[in-house]
Formats: sequence, C-alpha cells, structure tokens
Amino acid sequence: MAALIAENFRFLSLFFKSKDVMIFNGLVALGTVGSEELFSVVAFNCPCSPARNYIYGLAAIGVPALALFLIGVIWNNHTWNLVAECHKRGTKNFSAAATFLLFGSIMGRAAVAPVTWSVISLLRGEAYICALSEFVRPSSLDKFPAEYGAEVLARFPCKDVPANLTKFRDEVTRRLRYESQLFGWLLIGIVAVLIFLTKCLKHCCSPLSYRQEAYWAQYRSNEDKLFRRTAEVHSRILAAKNVKHFFGFVALDKEEKELVQEFPVEGVQPSPQWNAITGVYIYRENKGFPLYSRLHKWAKGVEGNGPSPEGHEMLFLAS
Repeated sequence: MAALIAENFRFLSLFFKSKDVMIFNGLVALGTVGSEELFSVVAFNCPCSPARNYIYGLAAIGVPALALFLIGVIWNNHTWNLVAECHKRGTKNFSAAATFLLFGSIMGRAAVAPVTWSVISLLRGEAYICALSEFVRPSSLDKFPAEYGAEVLARFPCKDVPANLTKFRDEVTRRLRYESQLFGWLLIGIVAVLIFLTKCLKHCCSPLSYRQEAYWAQYRSNEDKLFRRTAEVHSRILAAKNVKHFFGFVALDKEEKELVQEFPVEGVQPSPQWNAITGVYIYRENKGFPLYSRLHKWAKGVEGNGPSPEGHEMLFLAS
C-alpha cells in the first residue's frame, strides 16, 4: 500500500516545478482579483426578486469561475500534449496513476483563477447576500412583522424596503455577509493546506535530487525557448524560399537577408519526427542516463514511450 501511494505521488508537480510557475499563478490571481472588482462595480445588479435572486447570485459566482477554469485548461500546454498523445499513441503507455496526476496537474493550474474569483466574491459578500436573503427564516429575526415574507426579504439587498424593516435588513445583511466571508476564509485555508501538502509530497516523493530537478527545469525552459526561436527562423526562411520560387524574387529586409544567407534551409521535417517530439512526456532514464524531454529522447535515438529492458521509467511528470 505504501509503495502504491508513493508511486501515485511520485510525479506530483501541480504548481511548484519552477519559480516561473509561481509568478504566473500570482499574476493570474491578481488579474482575477481586478476582474472581480470591476465586475462587482460595473456588472453586478441583484434583481431583488424571489426565485431570481438565488439563480443570479450563484451565476455571478459560478459562471465566471467556470469560464476562467475552461480558459485555464485551454491555456495549459499539458492539455494539448495529452490530446496529441491520445490521438497519436493512446494512453497505453501510462499507468492509471500517471493519467490521474496528469489530469490533476491540468485541473490544479486551471483552478487558480476560478478559486481566486470565488474567494473574492465570498469575501465581498454581495452575491451571497443576493442569493440567500430570501431564505432567511423570519422567525429567526426578533419581532419581525408577521405580514412580511420571502418577497420582502428578497428586496433586502436592494435596500428597497419599508422604513420599519430597515433594522431587520441591516441584521440580515450583516448575518449573510458574516457567513459569506467565513466560507471565503475557509476556502483560503483549505487551498493553502492543499498547496502545502502538495509541495511537501512533491519534494518527498520526487525520484530526482533537488539540483537535478532544478537542472531539468532549466533544460526544459531553454529547450522550449530555443525551439520556438529556431522554429520561427526556420519557418520564415522556408516561406521566403517558397515565395521567391513563386514570384521569382522575395522582398526581405536586411535582417531577413542575413538570416537566409546564414541558415540555409533545405527542406522540412517529416511528420514522424514531429509526432516523436510531440505529446506528454514522463521522465525516464536509459541505461542510467536521464532523458529530459521527447526531443532529447528522439535525439538519442531511444524508441517508444514505455519502459523497456534497457530503460527505467521514473514516472515523473514534466510540468
């Protein structure tokens, strides 16, 4: 059982594989806070009507959070690597634990913005008060007039109430704001504990030393930057050659002419090579030597994505 648990957490890396991820998550959270404040000031307008308040209040919290979550999933490179992996090779090369934690990594990063939105909405309290004001039991309010019911309570968030109900409106608002903020602080505490436990488990279960993991993070970052930069230059030179072949000449600026002269491009990479370096990558070693990426594995001529008699699958997910 202990071995199974260790395997399941061995490639945990939801948020803490590099400082860049921490900075990105912080910027996402700050952007979400600003967006929520703008939404509350400009767009939020409680209908103050029975049966509508509840739907509107929940929608004000849930719908933007859902949209932010989907945007986070779309922006995560793991999502499209997983799609490419399933399309080209299926999931036969991944254990159930690997698949589960891969989804956990995608969901965890995508949850930064929606959780921030939900927390700020709860701490502000407007949406919560709007959604639940009509459900406050009149019997819980001391000396509340018997002739008034849910319809009047639903108007409390808009302050559109008779003068003799002003003190009850203040009490209901204060009570619901307390509940909303309590849930907000609890959500912050739960998320903080989960992040702390994730970080601890990640460092405890990682098969790599701290320095090797830092090197791996630097390698992935440098490989990605160089690959993107080189791909941009390669595609520009190839496009220039094709345009020249069509028109007989190509209009290049000085920098582009230097690139064409310095880097002769003979052709394009075949599809099997692109497929070999595309998809989800799990850290592996071959004959004791680390393979840090799909490109690294392809360059070393290592075939397949699963464990082999000559290779050792370390089962550690790349962020």
